[in-house]
Amino acid sequence: MTTRRMRTGYAGTGPGPITPDGCAVELYERLPIGEEPDVIEAAVPAGASILELGCGVGRVTHPLLERGFTVTAVDESAEMLERVHGARTVRSPIEDLDLGGERFDVVMLASFLVHAGDLAVREGLLRTCRRYVADDGCVLFQKEGEGWHERAPWERPAYGGKAVFRLASSEPVGDGVRSVQFDYVFPDAAWTQVFLSRPLTDEAFAEALAGAGLSVETYLTEDRTWVRARPVVSAAK
Repeated sequence: MTTRRMRTGYAGTGPGPITPDGCAVELYERLPIGEEPDVIEAAVPAGASILELGCGVGRVTHPLLERGFTVTAVDESAEMLERVHGARTVRSPIEDLDLGGERFDVVMLASFLVHAGDLAVREGLLRTCRRYVADDGCVLFQKEGEGWHERAPWERPAYGGKAVFRLASSEPVGDGVRSVQFDYVFPDAAWTQVFLSRPLTDEAFAEALAGAGLSVETYLTEDRTWVRARPVVSAAK
């Protein structure tokens, strides 16, 4: 296992490189794509320019490229970005991203990153979303369903029962934050990830976005985990 200094409250174990927030690069290469590309394609204009914040190994990037979108993929992990092909890649923490005056039709913050335990980090993420979205563009967020981490422990089979994904624990650690552990068990390898998550009701989520100059437009999925927001543009602009 590759080790490096982790962010406080974050940890990861298992084969291959582990990023500062506990993500295992080789694990993310194995995870299924899921419904994300379909949700995104239905929510934005065809051929839109997309700024994907926290792209990881390109699990969603690559299907979006195949569907005709132009993607700028951002991640702080060089090992993650090495797996991304066909997109412009930028290595940077999301909250420190500097692309000058560029703007995009769509800014995407998936992987539940909006639930960052550190309020200053979350505010930085949202400022980046607002800074790079065009005035007539949109921001797509993936958020947790309410109470998602409060039902621990639970597990579900994956890959036809050949693997198990398990929410092993979710414990409050103060200030509205929970310490969450996920286990991913495959026949030939296993990974764990520990991270901090700040649960958000729909009302708290909308309030956080409003503080960054964004407004919730609509929930895109029945489980209310995908959201489309719009930038608030002042009349004087």
